Amino acid sequence: QVQLVEYGGGLVQAGGSQRLACAAFGSIVSIGTMAWYRQTSRNERELVAEITSTSSTNYADSVKGRFTISRDDVRNMVYLQMNSLKPEDTAIYYCNAFVYPVGFTGGMEYRGKGTLVTVSS
Repeated sequence: QVQLVEYGGGLVQAGGSQRLACAAFGSIVSIGTMAWYRQTSRNERELVAEITSTSSTNYADSVKGRFTISRDDVRNMVYLQMNSLKPEDTAIYYCNAFVYPVGFTGGMEYRGKGTLVTVSS
């Protein structure tokens, strides 16, 4: 059984920074693309950033230049460094990963339970 667990989140002032982390637990062969999504209070779900197994990255236009995604394949973790935060960044942030579990012939997509980031103005 594979689980993704997010860390970080909480309340931060506009202009501040915050770092999210996500760890994949379980019997894992390897992990493909890892990503952060967010869901706002208006129930809009947005891909924030993603990073492939070769560390190619992709960002939403709304966070380019402010957020940085990175990964640690030894620890099976993905990070999201968020700088210059704005009130509109307020959302529940979810970690996503395409995982190849032990004992399976293919990979599956997993998602964490999410962590709330609130940016006050």
